Formats: sequence, C-alpha cells, structure tokens
Amino acid sequence: MNRSVKKLLWTISFFLLLLTTRIGAQTYEHAVDYLNFINKKNEILTAKYMAYLSAVSHGKSARKVEKRRTEVVNSIGDTKFEIMAMPPWQGDKSFRDTTVAYLKILNTVFNEDYSKIVNMEEIAEQSYDAMEAYMLAQEKAYEKLNDASARQNEKEKEFAAKNNIQLLEGTSELGEKAKTANAVLSHCNEVYLVFFKPYKQEGYMIEAMNQKNLASMEQNINSLKKFAEDGFEKLKKIKAYGGDGSLINACRNMLNFYKSEAARSASLADFFLKEENFNKIKKQFDSKPSGKRTQQDIDQYNAAVNDINYALKNFNDTNNSLNKERTAALNGWNKTYNDYLDDHMPKQAKQ
Repeated sequence: MNRSVKKLLWTISFFLLLLTTRIGAQTYEHAVDYLNFINKKNEILTAKYMAYLSAVSHGKSARKVEKRRTEVVNSIGDTKFEIMAMPPWQGDKSFRDTTVAYLKILNTVFNEDYSKIVNMEEIAEQSYDAMEAYMLAQEKAYEKLNDASARQNEKEKEFAAKNNIQLLEGTSELGEKAKTANAVLSHCNEVYLVFFKPYKQEGYMIEAMNQKNLASMEQNINSLKKFAEDGFEKLKKIKAYGGDGSLINACRNMLNFYKSEAARSASLADFFLKEENFNKIKKQFDSKPSGKRTQQDIDQYNAAVNDINYALKNFNDTNNSLNKERTAALNGWNKTYNDYLDDHMPKQAKQ
C-alpha cells in the first residue's frame, strides 16, 4: 500500500471518528454527562499509560516494553481526536480545549521524552553522569505527567463549579498511583546514585589492576575510598520512604564493602611492586652464568622468590575474598532494590 493511499484511508477514518463522536455528543443532556464522558476517556488512558510505567518501574527494560509505549502514544492520539470532536458545552469550550492541551502534553511526554529515555537507557551504565542524566530524565517525565494531571483536575473543578456539579471528595486511585510512583522513583534514584558512584569507580580500579597500572590503581583506590565516605554522608540526609529503610541499609552495606575494598586493595597494588622488583632481580640473576654467581647472588634471589611467593599468596587470598564479598553484597543489593520496587511501586495491569 503506497503512502498516498494510506494517508487517504487515515483521513477517512479520522472524519468518520469525528462524525461518530459529534453525533454521540448530541446526547449530552446535562453538564455532568459531558464531564463524565471526558473523565472516563481520561481514566481509560491513564490506566493504559500507568500500565506502561508500571512495567518499566518493575525491572523491565524500557526497550523491551517499547511496544507498549507505542500503544500508549496511539491511545493518546485517539483520545485527543475524540475530545477535539466534542462540541462546546453551551458555548463554553474551555474544559474541552484544556483537556486537549493536557493530551498534547501527554503525547509529548510519551512520544518524545520516553523515546529519549529508551535511548539513554542503552548508555546509562557507561558512566555516573550518563546514569544521573537518565534518572533525571525519568523524574522529569513523571513530573510533567503529574503537573499536567493536576492542571487538568483544576479545570475539571472549574467546569463543575460553573455548572453546579458536586464532585466527590478525594482523588482518583490512578491519580494517587501516579503520585506514589513519582515519589518512589525519586527516592530509589537518589539512593541508587549513591550506590552507583563507587560501584562505577570500583570498575575503573579493577581495570587499572588488570593492566598493572600502579599509578592509575593508586588514584582509583583513593577515589573509591572518597566516594564511599561521601556516600555515607549523603545517606544521612536521605529519609526512608514510607518508613522503610531497607534500601538505604542495603546501600550502606555496599558502601561498607567499597570502603573495605579500597583499604585492602593497597596490598594488591603492593604485589605488583614486589613482582616488578622480583623480575629485576631474576633478570640480573639469569644474566650471570651459573659458575659466576656468588653466594650473595643466590641468597638475594632465593629471598626474592620467597618474598614474591608470599606476596602472590596474599594477593590471591585477598582477591578471592573480595570477589566473594562483592558477589554477596551485590546480590543483597539487587534483591533489596527489586523487592523495594515490588513493595512500594504501584502496579497497574495492562489495559
């Protein structure tokens, strides 16, 4: 099917939808019917986009649920067309038009903001700055949704007041879920960044160790120690969400490990110094024919062998211990983080 035919069919479908909606709009006998029609459309749409946000928030990659985001964008477009097709209520088009404006904001958030978030997710793990930007983009998207929803609720109240409609007190369940999700996400991101900074720094330190780059290793050990200590201070200022301090405690456990790792990694760096010294002694020893080696040469070489063997054992013991502790600490952190999201992040079934 070529593009012009597709465009023609889309135009016909749109005008059929417009016509159908306008015919249906004539059945609004009371202002409350008009209000309920708009609210019902918003409620259905909110449930759909909350299902997408719920999936992303519960550990699913945004890339893996990209189809759901596309469905949300399409639903926003369909809803917007339906609301646009409604007639003004007794000449007053303010509620209709502000609802359309609200839907345009939703479209921007899910069509543009979350499209960028999907792409940012791919590189978020590469650096602390990238992760911080990714999490900030998520929070800004949630804030836009909440702000837009709050403005829409105010316009609903204004329309109700103008037309003597008594609204029920309280907020909708979906509205509460959206606010809760925003608060939980903000808290989790704040704690996660405290964890992620030394986590990423540790990777740089291990890379330097694998390359036997002593200068870089020493620099990264010092940075790891500093980031862990800075993290402890940041955690003191973070309040537990809903009285649940499990995520903060899990982060503190990771910081304790990183601080300990930084202190013990000095002995790992010391091994490379001893290895470098041993290789020099061995090279000198091997360069002399056996008949020309003095007792002093032999004693020096044997002492160097004993020294490097002891250092190697200490290196392996320390490295193996750190690997086991790191695995246990990360497993604990990941489990707590996932459990925390499951406990506090609102769930919404796919619509």
